[in-house]
Parts: sequence; structure tokens; C-alpha cells
Amino acid sequence: MLVFIIRRFFQSIGVLLIISLLVFLGVYAIGNPIDILISADADQIERARVIASFGLDQPLWRQYLLFLQHAADGDMGNSFVYGTSAMGLILERLPATLELAAAAVVLSAALGLPLGLVAGLRPNGLIGKSIMAISILGFSLPTFWVGLMMIMLFAVHFGWLPTSGRGSVDVVLGVPLSFLTLNGLKHLLMPAFNLALFNIALIIRLTRAGAQEALLQDYVRFARAKGLTGRRIIGVHVLKNILIPIITVVALQFGSVIAFSIVTESIFAWPGIGKLLIDSIRVLDRPVIVAFLMLIAAMFILINLAVDVLYSILDPRLRLSEAKG
Repeated sequence: MLVFIIRRFFQSIGVLLIISLLVFLGVYAIGNPIDILISADADQIERARVIASFGLDQPLWRQYLLFLQHAADGDMGNSFVYGTSAMGLILERLPATLELAAAAVVLSAALGLPLGLVAGLRPNGLIGKSIMAISILGFSLPTFWVGLMMIMLFAVHFGWLPTSGRGSVDVVLGVPLSFLTLNGLKHLLMPAFNLALFNIALIIRLTRAGAQEALLQDYVRFARAKGLTGRRIIGVHVLKNILIPIITVVALQFGSVIAFSIVTESIFAWPGIGKLLIDSIRVLDRPVIVAFLMLIAAMFILINLAVDVLYSILDPRLRLSEAKG
């Protein structure tokens, strides 16, 4: 296991280097932030001074080498707009996005797993067919439209939930958390469900397919022959064996939820890194954009590593094949 983790660590370093090059070229070769950040009335001397202060007077290859040198020390550069550390800006807003993403993943698993099991155990019943119809809607409806409809229904029409913002927070170990207060929980509910909708539909379909396949396996028939109750067969034998692909999806979707929370954060004015990214793209704040993309890439790599470790824990055959390798 240790050898596997070390090997994957060095592979991850190589992947991060390739991603950093692609991200840097893609962001720095497009557009000119000076045209946005400097007034059109500024003279050439002022323009040259600002360009030099941002390091944009250097050739692109030298900018990239300087970026790697600073990134190795944990410095992703300073924001062109705010004048402070780009990574500091992201880390300041990261807890809000992580809380929203975690709430969305918990909702996805809490709703998707039981609904998928019911649909898999009763595929031809009215309940099973209704659940699958709902999952199709979860795949089909666009996130921004669902968010707007929820605001119109639950906030404007009924007045049950607030329309935007994060609400009241409690600070735990220096981290502000919304779900610890009733007001914050009300603010969290709609954006979390909006972000979770696609994943709920995905987990329902995965769980249903896995349950139907597991019910046909010999170990389930053997468990029935032993006289085990249906609840124990489902909870121990079926659910445990279908958890591996579901854990993969849930873990990878956690990274996707963070990366693609931009729409939800914009609709509900949630003060996370997605909204920060949108604001940075508007003014071509390159250091913030690059720091955001590198953080997401590193997060996906760490999640993949964690999934591989969980694989080996859940399935002993993977540990055996790794030992032989």
C-alpha cells in the first residue's frame, strides 16, 4: 500500500506540471488584462509602469518559469484587482464552497441510495417507475432553471426560504459554518439541493443497476438459502457490493461539484470561489484564475488517490493484485 501511494504521489506531481503548463498557456495567452485594469486615459508611461509591476513585460516562457518557482514556495501570485495573494483570496472563500459541496454530496447520497435501492428491488412497480422518471428529470433539467424555479416557488411565492446569501454563521476553529445556525441552514438548503440534483439522479440509476445485478449473483442466492432475512441480505450483501462504483462517483462528483458550483453560487449569490472565479474572469484577473484551476486539479488528484485507497479497503482482491504487482 505504501509503495502504491508513493508511486501515485510522483505520478501526481507529473500530472500537475502538465496541467500547470496547459492552464498557464490557456489563461495567459488569451486577452489583455491591462486594457481592463488601466483607464483609457492613462499615458504610455503609466501603462508601462503597471505592465512591469504585474510582470507582463516578460516573455511568456519566463513568466511560466517564474510562476513555477513561486508556486513551489506556495505563492500563486497576487491578484491584479485586489493586490493581495490570489491563493489567499481563494482560501478565504473556500470554506463556503466546501460547505455547499459537502451538503450537496450528503443530500445526493442520502436521497439517491435509498431511492435507487427501492427502484432496483421493485423495478416494475409504480414506485420504482416513478423514481426512475424523477431521475430522468434530474438529468434533463438545467441547473440554472431549477435554481430560478426554486427561488420563485419557495422564496417568492411561499416565503419559506431566503433567496440569496449565506445567512448567519458560527465560527468553529476559525472556519465560518452556515449549517450550525437555523438561519444559515435555511440559506444553505436551496443551493445545496440545486447542486445535488444531477448527482441524486446519477446515484439513483447506479444504485438501481447495481442492486438488480447483485440480486442475480450466487452469494445472494446462497444467503437466501441460509435463511437470512431480506433486510440483512440487502443491507450486508447487496449494498456492500454495489458501494464501490457509487463511492467512486460520489468522490469524483465532489470535485466536480466544487469545480462546477459556479452557476449555483451565481444564482443564489453564495459567497464561494465559484463567484470569485466569475468576477475574476470578467476583469481577466489571471493569477486568481490560474490559482483556482490549479487548486481544482490538485483536488481531483487527491480525490482519485483517496478513491483508490478506499477500493483496496472495500475489496480485498485489489490488495492482493497490488501485492502481486
